[in-house]
Amino acid sequence: QVQPVESGGGLVQAGGSMRLSCAVSGGTLRYYHMGWFRQAPGKEREFVAAVSWSAGSTYYADSVKGRFTISRDNTKNTVYLQMNSLNPEDTAVYLCNADLPSILGRPGPYWGQGTQVTVSS
Repeated sequence: QVQPVESGGGLVQAGGSMRLSCAVSGGTLRYYHMGWFRQAPGKEREFVAAVSWSAGSTYYADSVKGRFTISRDNTKNTVYLQMNSLNPEDTAVYLCNADLPSILGRPGPYWGQGTQVTVSS
């Protein structure tokens, strides 16, 4: 069973940076497109970013483009989300997702538990 596990969330001030990590167990990361999604209170889950299995392609939601960077290290079975210039609208539970059908925003079947990111103004 493929299991993503997120880490790195917490509290940060507006304008600050944070890096999330997603370690994947139970599968070989290099076979999967990987992605990050987020869900804010009272809102639907939304796509944030995705990276292809080879790391040759990435795709971002317009709301984070230019501020967030997704990357992966297949040797460590880990995916990262570097978040810069954070603002309070980025506050959400961030969820790692594995085995996306493509990098264009539809999720795959494997979800992590999520990590809370809170941005204070």
